[in-house]
Amino acid sequence: MTVQRILALDTATEACSVALAVGDSVLSDSVISPRGHTARILPMVREVLAEAGLTLGDLDGLAWGCGPGSFTGLRIGTSVVQGLALARDLPVVAVSNLEMLAEGAWREQGAESVLAALDARMGEVYWSAFRRSGTGLMAPVAEERVCAPDQVPAMPADTAWWAVGKGWQAYPEVLRAGQPGTLAGLLPEAVPLARDALPRARLVLAEGGGLAPEQAQPVYLRNRVAEKPGR
Repeated sequence: MTVQRILALDTATEACSVALAVGDSVLSDSVISPRGHTARILPMVREVLAEAGLTLGDLDGLAWGCGPGSFTGLRIGTSVVQGLALARDLPVVAVSNLEMLAEGAWREQGAESVLAALDARMGEVYWSAFRRSGTGLMAPVAEERVCAPDQVPAMPADTAWWAVGKGWQAYPEVLRAGQPGTLAGLLPEAVPLARDALPRARLVLAEGGGLAPEQAQPVYLRNRVAEKPGR
């Protein structure tokens, strides 16, 4: 079986991160910073490639966190992945940042069921729910949405859900009140990381999938950038 070489990156939240998979081995780097992703992301890409002794031309594909997240961060990540992919005509894989949160919880805690929430600002959260599937990946069991914390749907009480992501840090009481079951664990400081886009990317690329670089588009979920005066 051919060893896959995949580069992943993410700038959708305050975490700026990259990861490089060579088969089952992963090199990764991340920094938490509200700003400066534009200046950081390409040097981080160069560093992980250099550490592995690879160039863009050695890769089989790229992956990136396509959203939801900050508008600016998503534009940065999408433009960078498009530019890198175009340079070597590589396929790209779009991975949900909420799925990345869920994969991270599985990687760190073995969490099989995850309520993923990111702080969307303006009194809202980005939200979805995931369960470990037969493919070995975290699969969505609820549609991704942006909504007020008290509008997040209740999930089945007979499942041991992990509460993951900074939406849980911003609105812990409201989100908890909306769920009837007992939480198995809480990871309110978790952020999406590029290394957790790799499981989805491996599967998609192994099946011959992926997007052409020009087809890479961010997923915003919300079209409002700022509150209107008086709201």
